[in-house]
Amino acid sequence: MKTRILLMTSLFVLTMVAAGQVVQAQQLMLVDIPFDFVAGGTTLPAGEYSVGQSGAINTVLVLTQQGADRGAAVMIPTYGAQRSTPKSKATLVFHHYRDQYFLSQVWSAGEIRGRQLMKSAAEKEIIKLAKAETKGEVTVAARLTPAQR
Repeated sequence: MKTRILLMTSLFVLTMVAAGQVVQAQQLMLVDIPFDFVAGGTTLPAGEYSVGQSGAINTVLVLTQQGADRGAAVMIPTYGAQRSTPKSKATLVFHHYRDQYFLSQVWSAGEIRGRQLMKSAAEKEIIKLAKAETKGEVTVAARLTPAQR
């Protein structure tokens, strides 16, 4: 039993270290989000966030930079999205329904490929209740982290 617990703990630690190394290799963006939002089923407060993409494990990593949860990380499963022309600025796209915002896409500057988040159960439910597709989309510009300027 102790061997099994030790093995599971070791695998978890190795996975987190590997994920961290992949994210560190990617370009991190800083974005100030002026409203509470849902990302991957998790509700996050308004504030400044560091967002990194990890193509190797198909996730977007959202790191809280301010507030009580400083340093907390949320890993969100995504799939690829593509545009015909590159975005001029790094951006996050949110779906807006009534008074709720849901993170939908993450785009890096100069790239035609981005990341699309799957709709969470909460977003699907609000679509049913609203009996409409996206009421609107809100795009928030991001900037590179100070160390990468």
